Amino acid sequence: MISTRMENLHPYVPGEQPSDKLYIKLNANENAYGPCNGVVSAVCDFVRAHPQKLSLYPDPDSTLLRNAVAAMLNRTGGVLSRAQWNGAQCTPSKQDALPFAVTPDMIYCGNGSDEVLSFLFYAFFDSSVRLVLPEFTYSFYPVYAGFYNIPLDVVPLHGDLRLNVQEMAARAQSAHSGMIFANPNAPTGRALLRNEVRTMLQNANSDKAFVVDEAYVDFGGESCIALLKEFPNLIIVRTFSKSMSGAGLRLGYIVASPEIIKTVTTVKNSLNHFPIDAIAQVAGVAACENDAYYCSCAKKICAEREKFSAFLRMRGWDVVPSSANFVFARKKGVAGKAAYEMIKAHGILVRHFATKGIEEYIRITIGTPDQMAALCNIMETM
Repeated sequence: MISTRMENLHPYVPGEQPSDKLYIKLNANENAYGPCNGVVSAVCDFVRAHPQKLSLYPDPDSTLLRNAVAAMLNRTGGVLSRAQWNGAQCTPSKQDALPFAVTPDMIYCGNGSDEVLSFLFYAFFDSSVRLVLPEFTYSFYPVYAGFYNIPLDVVPLHGDLRLNVQEMAARAQSAHSGMIFANPNAPTGRALLRNEVRTMLQNANSDKAFVVDEAYVDFGGESCIALLKEFPNLIIVRTFSKSMSGAGLRLGYIVASPEIIKTVTTVKNSLNHFPIDAIAQVAGVAACENDAYYCSCAKKICAEREKFSAFLRMRGWDVVPSSANFVFARKKGVAGKAAYEMIKAHGILVRHFATKGIEEYIRITIGTPDQMAALCNIMETM
């Protein structure tokens, strides 16, 4: 009764979401700071003032949300941790200022970046050519590749867990194939500079889709939005789940050329014409309009990340340089699984991957100062 496709599926395994015990959760890269009051008020006011809208279908094109996302990206340059607040609105740092204005027709919004990624895999990759991606990266990429029967060309990382940009570009150029990677990468936290990505695009010399997943870029990476006018095959994926405190909302989006947005919209309309519910759209708009709050949270998380990384290094841990809201670390003589289990026994969840090659590492989401202090007290003895 089960299809061959079903038998060959290898589903994604998310971080633990316990319901039977109260843990400090530092295992899923959620934002330790909750949504701003403006988001809470917007959602409550919407439901109170327009309860009948819950019985009606939402805007299928998420028009107000796309407008708000475009405006937020223009104000911040796409990197919240470096954006400035002048008392009236955010302005991008010189490093992140965009050479053009992002427009709403360059935005597609979906139910989390995972759904957005699924549509991209369907629209731009197929079984005729191998998709280039790094060896250790977001583990949903191989899941979607298996789901859509897309063969993979997996490129090993350098010994220090940096992406091998030269090899990835060379393989894409040789096979005339597409490419996908996260920047900053997950689970390592390492980030490529914008010019490194530009060089990859130039050397790949391909019109196939080149997908950069910027789920964590707000915590110190360099966004590649500025490259969109140079490379029409570039597609940038982003999410509200990390820097915008919206993991429970399930909101993600694409920034790309209007032509690519139209293609992805066609895929969406062939599956579900109303993907984002009315409440999530309202919350997303309010989050974008309160970008100063999220800039402040991103800055606090970055500062805590550097403080915690220094703490670990002083105690003999090998910490991968991170531009994300987490750190990836190991300690000689301490097995990764044992470290995870010891920390969990003290009431804190971190993430351990059993994958060969990174099994000695643990990934630790950066929480509030109090949460990190509690973790430091535990790790002081390790």
